[in-house]
Amino acid sequence: MQLLKFLFGIVLVEVITVSLVYISSSSQISSDLIVKLVIPLLFIALIISFWFTSITKYHNTDLVNRMKMEFASEREELKLSAEKAKREIEREAQKEAQRNILKETTKTQAKANFKVGASFAGVLGIGVLFVFAQMVTVGLIALSATGGAIGGYYLRGKRQRRLEIEGEVRNIEIENRKDAKLLKFNKK
Repeated sequence: MQLLKFLFGIVLVEVITVSLVYISSSSQISSDLIVKLVIPLLFIALIISFWFTSITKYHNTDLVNRMKMEFASEREELKLSAEKAKREIEREAQKEAQRNILKETTKTQAKANFKVGASFAGVLGIGVLFVFAQMVTVGLIALSATGGAIGGYYLRGKRQRRLEIEGEVRNIEIENRKDAKLLKFNKK
């Protein structure tokens, strides 16, 4: 493409040079005639060199602007991919933390359930012992209190599981909303 830009200028210089030489060839070549040819040719060469310089400068500016645009779009793509990777890492870290919390909670609940179960079994045993020992009223009170405590503990456990499930559902809904907002932002 550069050749076509400069070709017209080169041809123009050659035509002007040939014209000047043809016009001046009618007479004898003298030093006076050479000066008359050299001065216009120098001015023409100077003008053509300025012309070529401006064409090259415009081309370089255009090339630099094009490269800036490409780098800007590439930088934007890198920012978006880095943000997406960051969100994915955060999501994975959050899931891992939730798994660890659930695991520890399950261990703690299992230990607590064993201790509570053992204490309830002990109270039941005492209630049965009282019934066999002819202390029926005290035994029945111990048995009914133990049954009530076990029922309350069971209902509290069910309620706590339901609240945990609702919390997980809320977390999933919040993550989905964040993902939808990120997708809308990326499309813009």
